[in-house]
Amino acid sequence: MGLAGCGGSDTSSATADGSNATVVRVVDGDTIVAKVGGVEEKVRLIGINTPESVDPRRPVECFGKEASHHTSELLPVGTPIRLVRDAEPRDKYGRLLAYIYRSSDSVFVNLSLAQDGYAQQLTYPPNIAHVDEFTAAIRTARQQKLGLWASCPDAK
Repeated sequence: MGLAGCGGSDTSSATADGSNATVVRVVDGDTIVAKVGGVEEKVRLIGINTPESVDPRRPVECFGKEASHHTSELLPVGTPIRLVRDAEPRDKYGRLLAYIYRSSDSVFVNLSLAQDGYAQQLTYPPNIAHVDEFTAAIRTARQQKLGLWASCPDAK
């Protein structure tokens, strides 16, 4: 698919601004649909987990709607993005696994959600390229009682 790997620089399908995909829609706080190489793909943000807001088998979790809304603010429909993979290309549900960067300003969306208090850490080795950054960001957000850390007494 021409997506840059963790240590790689395969940008054969990237545009001049570095993007290799475009946001089609936000599914929830940690999953989007993006157009990649002309194909719509579900993309799961690596390293973080936001509270559930759309799983029909589970109730909406504390701060789920807020996390989904924040992701929509960070990644409006049509936003050019750069998807960067880690060790595994897909999860067990077939979703592309990626670190997402906004092409316009290089904002690291996965990290931004952690820093702003909208996500908890979720690490599945071997996808660990940014684990230390996520750990530090979530620790700080928790200490400062940002986002879900202020609103959800059961957050872990």
